[in-house]
Amino acid sequence: MPSILLLTSSPRVDSLSTTIAADLVEKIKAQQPGSAVVRRDLAANPLPHIDDLFTAAIRKPADERTAAEAAAVKTSDELVAELLAADTIVIGTGLINFNIYSSLKTWIDNVARAGLTFTYTESGPVGLATGKKVYVVLASGGVYSQGPAAGMNHAVPYLKSVLGFLGITDIETIYVEGLAFGPEAAEKAIGAAKARAEEIALAA
Repeated sequence: MPSILLLTSSPRVDSLSTTIAADLVEKIKAQQPGSAVVRRDLAANPLPHIDDLFTAAIRKPADERTAAEAAAVKTSDELVAELLAADTIVIGTGLINFNIYSSLKTWIDNVARAGLTFTYTESGPVGLATGKKVYVVLASGGVYSQGPAAGMNHAVPYLKSVLGFLGITDIETIYVEGLAFGPEAAEKAIGAAKARAEEIALAA
């Protein structure tokens, strides 16, 4: 059974990144009947930041952890299992201070686990979360996919770098940008993003 993991991270009630990401998942699911969908609203249900207890726990075999250490990594273990089980991952985020929301960064900190999602070898690190397709829905007031502000878009390069480190390299970005340039520009951007989501779903 195909599995889709939906990660949304915007705290905005009217978030376009969340709306379009969720709509994309529903469209893909319609093309793949029986698909299981796991949703993580990282803004509404923020994850714990990693701390000393967490970092101590992940350096030990599971059967050697104290009760407190086991509890510290329980959520992370669940997140890793969801990631590894997913065939398709849809990520919704706004561009905040030129990067992703901190809630999404915390998810990454929880799933980047040596021995589980990547491993070290004599020739360097190797990602273990392979064979997945990722769609990133990125909303922004300005235009960051191209033009003079493109160099300030650290969200997409970062996501491609860190997901690539985990073995996930098939990544496509759906931009919903220029939203602050007036109603006409916003309407055009939203329409283009929705059209691209439709194309993706039909090809899924």
